Amino acid sequence: MENYFKGKNIEEELEREKIPFKDLPENFLWMQVKGGSKMNNLISHASGILEDKSASAVVWSGAGVAIPKAISCAEILKRQFSIQHQVTTLTHKRVEEYWEPKIDGLETIVVKRQIPVIHILLSIHMISDTKQLGYQTLQGKKFWQELHNKGSKQNSSYKSKKPYKQKQGALNS
Repeated sequence: MENYFKGKNIEEELEREKIPFKDLPENFLWMQVKGGSKMNNLISHASGILEDKSASAVVWSGAGVAIPKAISCAEILKRQFSIQHQVTTLTHKRVEEYWEPKIDGLETIVVKRQIPVIHILLSIHMISDTKQLGYQTLQGKKFWQELHNKGSKQNSSYKSKKPYKQKQGALNS
């Protein structure tokens, strides 16, 4: 590869019309998460829209290195607003990298890759097709309440330990 330099990249762009969910509500908010996006900015923007009731659903999309960030944002918003309905889909987008030759007589190399993309639909209202792949709901259950109740029974049998105190002689030396 020392005889080549990186040329242009052609990346398939994500489009609102190509979001892979059936029966999306008309007034949904689409949050495209990039690798350099600040989570605080994303969550505060989405929270403001949901609080104003300008949208009843949010779609979080992230590609490549932005997938964990998109998942985290969706989970935070889901807990913050107690959103009951979620659909998650995984797709991919195509990227073509062109490597141009430094030496005459060599051909241009085209590297074609598929980058994973996640789309997470969070909806306040009931989703029409609950049988679709990737659908999940809380069904009135809150996981942190279950864990809290179980943990309190286990912790009650243990004695609380007092904080460690240093001896006076150890402080002077």
